[in-house]
Amino acid sequence: MKPVEIRALNDAELDDQIRTLKTEWRELRFQEAVGQLTATTRIRQIRKDIARIHTIRTERQLDAATRAALDQHGISPA
Repeated sequence: MKPVEIRALNDAELDDQIRTLKTEWRELRFQEAVGQLTATTRIRQIRKDIARIHTIRTERQLDAATRAALDQHGISPA
């Protein structure tokens, strides 16, 4: 997933996406352990997608905290 696509999702959709990716990741790891894995690059792609989602969630939390701090001090964001 691209960051633009991830930013378009709301928090509930991000949770669902993470859940889906982790399930797929678990299945691929099992296939790898058994020796049936053919799409080896998909594991890396899933890990990166999960990391992107977590990064964007952190950005949203920091943005909300910054806005709250600015509102508390009566400063309007630029």
